Amino acid sequence: MTRIAAPWLSAPGPQRLCAALESAGHSALFVGGCVRNTLLGAPVADLDLATDARPEIVSDIAKSAGFRVIPTGIDHGTVTVLDGDEPIEVTTFRHDVSTDGRRATVAFANDVAEDAARRDFTMNALYCDARGALVDPLNGLPDLEARRLRFIGEPGERIAEDYLRILRFFRFTAWYADPAHGIDAEGLAACAAGVDGLARVSAERITAELLKLLAAPDPAPAVAAMAASGVLHHVLPGADAPTLARFLHVDPRPDAPARLAALGGTRDRLRLSRNEAKRIETLLTAAASGEPPLILGYRLGADDGLAATLLRAAQTETVPPQDAPEEARAGASRQFPVTAQDLMPEFTGAALGARLDTLQSRWIASGLSLTREELLNG
Repeated sequence: MTRIAAPWLSAPGPQRLCAALESAGHSALFVGGCVRNTLLGAPVADLDLATDARPEIVSDIAKSAGFRVIPTGIDHGTVTVLDGDEPIEVTTFRHDVSTDGRRATVAFANDVAEDAARRDFTMNALYCDARGALVDPLNGLPDLEARRLRFIGEPGERIAEDYLRILRFFRFTAWYADPAHGIDAEGLAACAAGVDGLARVSAERITAELLKLLAAPDPAPAVAAMAASGVLHHVLPGADAPTLARFLHVDPRPDAPARLAALGGTRDRLRLSRNEAKRIETLLTAAASGEPPLILGYRLGADDGLAATLLRAAQTETVPPQDAPEEARAGASRQFPVTAQDLMPEFTGAALGARLDTLQSRWIASGLSLTREELLNG
């Protein structure tokens, strides 16, 4: 029997919660990302626990054991159990009764195999108990060990249950699949066939999945497959996957907004935060400006000055300057040598601001080389 060990599993809170459920005669099985990532040796961010106990029973048991409980999704069988500030999402075994491609009507189940069958990918249908014993109802462990991403059952049926699974297919491919296997052909064909269903998915969910995909160490192969299947055009019309690949070659930093800028295209179908949208536009404008990395570093800071420089190289299919990182850092460290006090009282109000802008423009045009005295006396 395969067993796993991890700090999150042996921690007092998860152990105490599992013991409380088991003492009451119920199953308590960790599932999904925490099990998958532990087996892969990857970081674990969230804990999900599956049980045959109904949500109201879970709440009563957890409260009796001293936990705080929040009914986050009780209609769908989920409550959040708080171990101090650490959440554990506890969901009752369930199976889908009906779906509309966005949300499902579910019924509670008593069998872990039923619960596993409604999940998306075989590598996500792995469970373990509080002692680390692996429970694998659908034989997903061989797929995980081979880093082979496959839908559970018939891919088209899984996608029709929730069309966001199209984007999850590419995201999980980028994060967890072995590129040597190539992308799963049946899954890719089902994504292409179901692409119109993404119109039923909210812009917020699509945006979140796309940004998670772009944060992968190397999302280029998955994004290229998205382009070939028509999915990329659906979520980001006009996007250019080859430009992203060139950008990743010169800038491997896992920066999802910068990578989205490299993809280009029309972002009207996304729901970015104000800061994300502003940063993307700033990077695109800076890349188009033609300014050297020294100046971009001064304007944007070292990281974004370099990102804009490398973005321009990717867009124009040119080689970026070898000293771009050093120049961007040098620009970021420079400070405009003239202050408002230097110009007062000769200049005040709007005239003062205009004069500062003029002098700063001269300073930038000089490659940040003019001194305070040269600017004031010029």
